[in-house]
Amino acid sequence: MASTDFKDYYAILGISKTASPEEIKKAFRKLALKYHPDRNSGDRASEAKFKEVSEAYEVLSDPDKRKKYDSYGQYWKQVGTQPGGGYSRGVGVDFGGFDFGQYGSFEEFINDLLGGIGGNGANRTGSYTYRTSTSGGRAGYANPTGAPGFEREASAKASNQDRDATVRLTFTEAYKGTKKRFNVGGETITIRIPPGAKPGTRVRVRGKGNFNPYSRQRGDLYLNVELEPHPFFQFEGDNLTCEVPIATDEAALGASIEVPTLDGMVMMKIPAGIRSGQSLRLRGKGWIDTKGKRSDQLVKIAIAPPKNLSKTEREYYEKLRDLRSEDPRSHLKQFAI
Repeated sequence: MASTDFKDYYAILGISKTASPEEIKKAFRKLALKYHPDRNSGDRASEAKFKEVSEAYEVLSDPDKRKKYDSYGQYWKQVGTQPGGGYSRGVGVDFGGFDFGQYGSFEEFINDLLGGIGGNGANRTGSYTYRTSTSGGRAGYANPTGAPGFEREASAKASNQDRDATVRLTFTEAYKGTKKRFNVGGETITIRIPPGAKPGTRVRVRGKGNFNPYSRQRGDLYLNVELEPHPFFQFEGDNLTCEVPIATDEAALGASIEVPTLDGMVMMKIPAGIRSGQSLRLRGKGWIDTKGKRSDQLVKIAIAPPKNLSKTEREYYEKLRDLRSEDPRSHLKQFAI
């Protein structure tokens, strides 16, 4: 990476180099909400800014990546590589930290990526091979029970026919499904990503891998799905999670509030006496799987006390304090030594 290509991730998020993980997360959420593609449809400048913000958060939110970035600056991605360009983790090329933001379009990214895989240097197997599942359709999810695992062998007896690449999707693309164009070995193909892709999903495309001159057959192409960070939703297993603030009176008295879901805003009942940190479940409002079944959405409650009280509000809060019949800390006396 040339020095002119260096990206100051701290400046992009508008934080200091000593920022805590919470400050990094807060800054990302604020900017991601502002520039998210779903809120700026057709605005390429906002889309580029969102990718830049997501890239900065992806690095700074990961302790190991942040440490390397702080120590080595623009060369942090090269840390851990072996002489000759091979990475220490596997078959010759590591796609996990790919810099998507350096490309003008998705086609440029995938052309460069797959072109590198098909080259003579990147296709070396050395003393490593890997095996993949053999189930699935022409374009579908690889069988999780047959997920690929790297296996060391004394020597490589044959060239690997399968290709691996990483495809990065927005939440909307992954949830609804999308189509992507790829250039594979000089052939342009359009691949449909089925609805419900999530981090760790592998999409298999039969017959679009490397050509084996011995068998005169082609292997398969495997696309490893990555999702751009979302400012509101996160994954917890198969379910979606989010955090929703409520007022102190809503926590004490109960309320019905609107909550964002993948289907739009829905009403959710808040029971009286709920505590901060408790989670409520919206059944069937989570992620979709390959069979069309929906998981749940878990809503974590955060009680948000008012920061700027009016004179009248302060008077009422003082009255409530004087009239309060319960001491929330009474049970702590038993722990005194």
